[in-house]
Amino acid sequence: MAASEILLPVTDYDLAATLDSGQAFRWHRVKDEWHGVIGRHHVRLNQVPEGIHARASHLVEDWDFLHEFLQTRTDIAAVLGTFPVDKPMSDAIAACRGLRLLRQDPWECLASFILSSTKQIVQIRQIVALLCERFGEQLGTEGASHPALRIYAFPTAERIAAASEAELRACKMGFRAKGLLRAAREIAEGRLDLEGVRKLDYAGARTELMKLHGVGGKIADCVLLFAYGFDSAFPVDVWIERALQELYFPRRRASDKRLRKFADTHFGPHAGYAQQYLFHYMRMKAK
Repeated sequence: MAASEILLPVTDYDLAATLDSGQAFRWHRVKDEWHGVIGRHHVRLNQVPEGIHARASHLVEDWDFLHEFLQTRTDIAAVLGTFPVDKPMSDAIAACRGLRLLRQDPWECLASFILSSTKQIVQIRQIVALLCERFGEQLGTEGASHPALRIYAFPTAERIAAASEAELRACKMGFRAKGLLRAAREIAEGRLDLEGVRKLDYAGARTELMKLHGVGGKIADCVLLFAYGFDSAFPVDVWIERALQELYFPRRRASDKRLRKFADTHFGPHAGYAQQYLFHYMRMKAK
């Protein structure tokens, strides 16, 4: 039966940490609710003792999209059980208990991380919001008076491909406009099949994504981890470099090659999950 709200009965889930840990950039907290758009669904989420209460701005027949996005069915205890037993990882788990990885739309995730280069999370959110407002399909008018509650679908690769670089730059993305535009055109023209990436192994999927203009190893790993569910993907950015250096190599400066080799071998089959715990832990420490 269609309904406009649902309770997702999940335990050991920190909704705020999950939505605010730099994985996705379309979630805004208003009082006790998190407002966001998943595909064509505008939803409001609230953590309650029984789990996560969700309200949609329309009737929903099938809520599987939300279970999938929030990864509520993940056995988080089993994932944490594969982490290395060391003090930095134990401290990160204790500080970020309940943090989950999201499962996002590949194009939205890819475009968002192309726009993330050298930007802080609050700036990325602003750029993505402008991009959606100017190029995305409007889904509703609820909350239109609040600037953080713009209800638009994320623009398709085809819509972005039809834009000019100047139009994209007007969304305050600067030099990133060129990379986003070229990637959108390559996808719109069929030079990369984002759905086909799902059929590849990690190495093949990473290589395929890196064929896109402006997509290096870090962006590819973010997309593989946050959109495709490759838990072995381990994105290395400034925060993770700092975490590995300070927490695991405090007495000597490790080279980038050494850090990469350490990351590839130390954190186990769910290394990407471990990366996100370390990433959020370092951000929390810096506040």
